[in-house]
Amino acid sequence: MSKPTDLVQGTLDLLILKTIALEPMHGWAIAQRIRQMSGEVLQVGQGALYPALHKLEQNGWISAEWAVSENNRRARYYTLTKAGRQALKQEAAQWERLSAAISLIVRTA
Repeated sequence: MSKPTDLVQGTLDLLILKTIALEPMHGWAIAQRIRQMSGEVLQVGQGALYPALHKLEQNGWISAEWAVSENNRRARYYTLTKAGRQALKQEAAQWERLSAAISLIVRTA
């Protein structure tokens, strides 16, 4: 049986894009924001987060640059690109359709 912290396949990209849509963030901050915004339910480990960030960067949906973090450490800050904003809209719409369809099935007596 799946644990509540298991992410549905393909949702991590959407969560990352949504998280950095407001402001650039480094990886650890992205993971923390997802955890906080989900009411402490979703936890994204480094083993999933960094490969996803790399893939999003390769797709041209995010860009990254080195900067100094709030605790004076060098960190890569990720920013949504124009293509990433478009992808976020598409991914969110797809998620809404999928979750609505799943809800219809789950709620059927």
